[in-house]
Amino acid sequence: MKKIIHIDMDAFFAAVEIRDNPEYEGKPLIVGGKPNSRGVVSTCSYEARKYGIHSAMPSFKAYQLCPHAIFVRGRFDAYREASQQIKEIFFDYTDLVEPVSIDEAYLDVTKNKKNMASATEIASEIRKRIKEKTKLTASAGVSYNKFLAKIASDLDKPDGLVIIPPHKAYQILENLPIGKFHGIGKASEKKMNELGIRTGKNLKECSLSELIKHFGKVGSYYFNIVRGIDEREVKTKRIRKSLGHERTFSKDISDIASMLKILEKMAKKISLEMKAKNFQAKTLTLKIKYANFDLISRSKTLEIPFDKEKPIFYLGKKMLLETLGPKCNIRLLGLTVSNLVWNNDSRDEQKLFSFFTDELPEI
Repeated sequence: MKKIIHIDMDAFFAAVEIRDNPEYEGKPLIVGGKPNSRGVVSTCSYEARKYGIHSAMPSFKAYQLCPHAIFVRGRFDAYREASQQIKEIFFDYTDLVEPVSIDEAYLDVTKNKKNMASATEIASEIRKRIKEKTKLTASAGVSYNKFLAKIASDLDKPDGLVIIPPHKAYQILENLPIGKFHGIGKASEKKMNELGIRTGKNLKECSLSELIKHFGKVGSYYFNIVRGIDEREVKTKRIRKSLGHERTFSKDISDIASMLKILEKMAKKISLEMKAKNFQAKTLTLKIKYANFDLISRSKTLEIPFDKEKPIFYLGKKMLLETLGPKCNIRLLGLTVSNLVWNNDSRDEQKLFSFFTDELPEI
């Protein structure tokens, strides 16, 4: 049986700011856009969360909920430095470390460098060392697979350590609200509630065929996780699935020429990153958020992989002009490449050129 630890830093960006600025201690702190800007909340302290503020919330809304909150811009160099210090601690115990983001990771300590028999002791020791090294707190979950370790780390935040052994997994999962299941998003949660599925026990009562009928292939994932089944390995190298950039404007824009200039800059940036990382893509997705917050996306997939600025821009331009109406005020634009192809040298430039010489809609 595997021994998996999930480490999740507590309100990471906000915690770093509080560590470096003790005057923020005990106050509602928001890391992200200014309160009068079009930005969003990146992270907030637990004091701010008491007001209903959460990550990805528009900054102006966070200000409405808590006008006396402290708003600060992110200092990503400081966050990356702390994250690197934490990762170095992980690798003292195992090489099987799967970073999920800058502030969380899975560790497989079934066989570990210190020959410690107890994963719980390892998790406790790691949390202690993180606190000593960075002055930051981490929550940890320990179990026999990744799903349950993730669930465990969320059960007693902040600064908690929860173990889910095999004999307790069923009881914990049956009593867990559906919204607390990692991998069940807001849309699926709403659909499940409509079907009368509100707890793990309700989910467990559904047959595999019922779940597949209502949720497609992911239904089999739901069927397994509520039974504590997750056979995913801790992967030391995460395969990139997409690359993109987006921009939220300080004021809504409606000028198409300005939009195209922004897309061109994004295309150049994406192209440079793709070439630096040595991959190409077959799919490009355009993301548009209108002034009324309606969000739409359009995608195009080519048979020929691409990594150059010109095809990325032309394809983005084509989708933009086909999508926008005569009078459109937008607050966000984004481009993302996906369906990636690694180390592909068989590029058919002539075919790609021919595709993009087709007539595009006029501005």
